[in-house]
Amino acid sequence: MFVQDQKFETTDFMLKTQAVVESARELKAENILALDMRKISSFADSCVITSGRSNRHVRSIATAIIKSVEQQGERPIGVEGLDEGHWVLIDANDVIIHVFSSDSREDFSLERLWSDAPIIELAPSEAVPD
Repeated sequence: MFVQDQKFETTDFMLKTQAVVESARELKAENILALDMRKISSFADSCVITSGRSNRHVRSIATAIIKSVEQQGERPIGVEGLDEGHWVLIDANDVIIHVFSSDSREDFSLERLWSDAPIIELAPSEAVPD
C-alpha cells in the first residue's frame, strides 16, 4: 500500500504555486508571473518566474521558496544555479520555479517562450506594513 506523506497532492498544484508566490513576495521579488502549463507541457502543471535585484537577492528568494516547499512536506527534485545567483531553477515536481537576475531574465525571455500558457491570476498578497 502506498501512503503519500506530502501535504500537496498532484491536483493541488495551485496551492503549491500560491505558496511559492507568497514566499517570493515576502522577499520582495519583482515581476512575479505564474503560468498554467497543464495543456502545453508534460513536465509541470505550473511555472513561476520572478526576478531579484541582485545575485544575493536572487539567492535569498530561491532559498525562501525552497524552505516553503520543504515546509509543505516535499523536497525539490532539483535546484540549479543557487551558488551563482544569476538564474536559479527549482524543480518542485509539478511546479517549476525560475528566479532570475533582471539581466538574465531579459536574456532568456521565458515569458515569450511560454507565451501560449495562460497566466494564473494570483491572489493579492496580504498587506504587510513597512
